[in-house]
Amino acid sequence: MQRYSGFGLVKHALSYHENWQRVWRNPTPKPKYDVIIVGGGGHGLATAYYLAKVHNITNVAVVEKGYLGGGNTARNTTIVRSNYLWDESAHLYEHAMKLWEGLSQELNYNVMFSQRGVLNLGHTLQDMRDINRRVNANRLNGIDGEVLDAQGVKEIEPMMDCSDRPRYPVMGASFQPRAGVARHDAVAWGYARAADALGVDLFQQCEVNGFIKEDGAAIGVTTKQHGEIRAGRIGCVVAGNSGVVAKMAGFRLPIESHPLQALVSEPIKPILNSVTMSNQVHGYVSQSDKGDLVIGAGIDGYLGYGQRGSYATIEHNIQAIVELFPCFSRVRMNRQWGGIVDTTADACPIMSATPVENLFFNCGWGTGGFKATPGSGHAFAETLALGKASSLAKPFSMFRFHDGALIDEHGAAGVAH
Repeated sequence: MQRYSGFGLVKHALSYHENWQRVWRNPTPKPKYDVIIVGGGGHGLATAYYLAKVHNITNVAVVEKGYLGGGNTARNTTIVRSNYLWDESAHLYEHAMKLWEGLSQELNYNVMFSQRGVLNLGHTLQDMRDINRRVNANRLNGIDGEVLDAQGVKEIEPMMDCSDRPRYPVMGASFQPRAGVARHDAVAWGYARAADALGVDLFQQCEVNGFIKEDGAAIGVTTKQHGEIRAGRIGCVVAGNSGVVAKMAGFRLPIESHPLQALVSEPIKPILNSVTMSNQVHGYVSQSDKGDLVIGAGIDGYLGYGQRGSYATIEHNIQAIVELFPCFSRVRMNRQWGGIVDTTADACPIMSATPVENLFFNCGWGTGGFKATPGSGHAFAETLALGKASSLAKPFSMFRFHDGALIDEHGAAGVAH
């Protein structure tokens, strides 16, 4: 990985960046790879990196139909936390959190991970019972967490209306101090550069349009740009398009795809100290380093692959945020966007072998995929290296929907986050 001295930075700045080394190569595909990763978002790039770094499997190709990190990785609101209820989820997300805490150093790329803490608000007595239960479960799993009353919430977020007047009165919250936000594109670029430096081939504008099978096993993919590319194992990490890609392979995944919307305001002076979320009203807000308010909600109720979303969801979302923070009522919104999330019945992901031999899927992260990026990549890389589920991935088999071993995380994953 190239490092620049102070003199080098000045030299390249004066050349208007024209002579800078490319961040990753533009290779020609080999006839066959040990592993092909379909999907060049954060999870796919992390998987490729850990395959090379941890398992010494460097004959790897990542094929992406658009540009690297240009799907849901570029269309999310970057929240990172690990305060999930059930052991299986908590272990996976806490593993990701520990990787996040050293990720900039690991990749030699500043991912701007800011551990400013996350508040999950409680508005009813049942909310507070659930919060107490979840924080106690977190502590049993070694995950940091505190239960705050309304005054404790007010001390962290002085601009929040914590009186008994709002439509959604704040009774308290859980608070995870180690949680926070990161820079989404930096995560993708950092993993891409690091994987490329270890010998992984990265292909952009290379859409997979089919699978090559032999005796019921997947032995490669067909692409629009480069034709057939063969591999010993194939891992699919394509977020909202997982169901479409699985259909190409000849089976159905137990997922649904929904639009998920977010908004960004004009920049304002620093006013928020944490990420504030409310499952009850399906809204959350944080503030970017340049001052934008980053606001999001729950998924749109209908199924689809459009990235616009419905106005009703935005309207409900903004109403809730203004109830919590009346001072935001005159802040202008700059833009709105949507991503496509694939959701499962138990609000937990799928990292699994499939009915097609040698073909593995990593999907179903719903609204919580970004925070899991390092942990997902690490666990899925081990799964692909072993040819069977890693210990962290094992509970998230797609076949749990056949045997009933679900992991119901709707309480911790019921809002976009």
